[in-house]
Amino acid sequence: MASDDNAADVRARPRVCGLIRRTGPRLGSVSFASAEGGRNQETKTVRGTLPTGSPDFVYLPLEVPSGVREIKVAYTYDKPSVPAGTQGNALDIGIFDERGTELGGRGFRGWSGGARTEFFLRADDATPGYIPGPVRPGTWHIALGPYTVAPQGLPYEITITLTYGAPGAVVEPTYPPSRAKGRGRAWYRGDCHLHSWYSDGRRTPAEIAALARAAGLDFINTSEHNTHSAHAHWAEEAGDDLLIMLGEEVTTRNGHLVALGTDPGTFVDWRYRARDNRFGRFARQIRRAGGLVVPAHPHATCIGCNWKFGFGEADAVEVWNGPWTPDDEVALADWDGMLVASVRSEGRDWIPAMGNSDAHRDPDVVGLPQTVVLADDLSRESIQAGIRAGRSYVAESQHVSLAFTASGGRGEHAGIGERLEVDRDSPVTVRVDVTGAPRCTVRLVTDQGVLFTSAPLPVSGVGSVEWRTTASYATYVRAELRHETVIGLLPGALAAFSNPIFLGRR
Repeated sequence: MASDDNAADVRARPRVCGLIRRTGPRLGSVSFASAEGGRNQETKTVRGTLPTGSPDFVYLPLEVPSGVREIKVAYTYDKPSVPAGTQGNALDIGIFDERGTELGGRGFRGWSGGARTEFFLRADDATPGYIPGPVRPGTWHIALGPYTVAPQGLPYEITITLTYGAPGAVVEPTYPPSRAKGRGRAWYRGDCHLHSWYSDGRRTPAEIAALARAAGLDFINTSEHNTHSAHAHWAEEAGDDLLIMLGEEVTTRNGHLVALGTDPGTFVDWRYRARDNRFGRFARQIRRAGGLVVPAHPHATCIGCNWKFGFGEADAVEVWNGPWTPDDEVALADWDGMLVASVRSEGRDWIPAMGNSDAHRDPDVVGLPQTVVLADDLSRESIQAGIRAGRSYVAESQHVSLAFTASGGRGEHAGIGERLEVDRDSPVTVRVDVTGAPRCTVRLVTDQGVLFTSAPLPVSGVGSVEWRTTASYATYVRAELRHETVIGLLPGALAAFSNPIFLGRR
């Protein structure tokens, strides 16, 4: 074992010394001796300062010799006081192995963002967020992501410890099945945006699965920030009553998206901005891996959270994220504007909406909200097909149910996400049946806006409303279930909302 006296202090060069395939600048490299010197362990410390205006990602090359059993990295950085309204320091961290840092992530071995101050990886185990596997010799890279930098700069210290010895046995990953028992064609409830301790959450997969079952969910989707490391840790939590899909929350500097239901082991890179014109490449990768592209919380106010890539590649959009807030109200209005644009642009597909909890830790509620999907069975493919088609509504809990239909005078009938094929002036009856929503009001929204608002439902929370219109008057209609308002004329928080029913012939 090396003592602290044997630790080297390596000062990172103040300027970059090259580019790594345009993924970011590179600092001066750190080298270690080989295991042949009889060392059990060797430690080196690197110190440097990142200035304001630093690139999104900076790479510290690490020359790893043969015979290394484990790599351990710990880091700290200064967090000075800053004036009100000025961003302080926040530094993310991860690592790429000897296969390189090229965009696409072939060498990706883990990312913890700012959730951890240290991590390790070896053949048989790794810190949550990191991928176990062989520690091969070559040039590895510690990835630093200066999320925000204070005016004083961002001084950092990185301590790297290599442990030499025979590697442990590589464990073959096991993944949850892509199908659960289900109830045939039915409405299934799910939450597709969740975080465990494999990124910045504080719950284990077992704890999340238990909370999902308690919330009445039939399916969930894993969505750790910028890592697929959790995929191999969910198999034991799946069952006949709970489908577990695998994905990732791709956290770029210009917005976040949920890769929903990708093939096991799929990693999606996040190291680009909208101006780089690379998002389409990774959206296509998600779909090739069997997943859906879902921009998350598109109007969130946190730095880098607001969606700036456009919606041309989206399969759905997360309109409701966690407890109802003003940015959700903006997202709902923005999505409604996209519906209007879709009906006035012939041949343009509309984008369905969904809702998820984005739960990280207590007191975040798993299943608040939840997307309720009409699917042929409880399988990855069927749930995705229902979401993609918009055969779904969003509810605040398992207690709220919403049945929404439209019918024509000649027996025509359509449900959520469908089109009622009727002539422009033929009478249409829209019906909403609600349970679990005491004192809530039903609003019917069309391309003209809110055209119907019901009286408050009784305290039992059960009720039905009907409204009559024509396709010439409303090209689509969608349902909202609102709680009582608390501020003047502003609408109350959502209890549920549906995807639209389109009216009229194409």
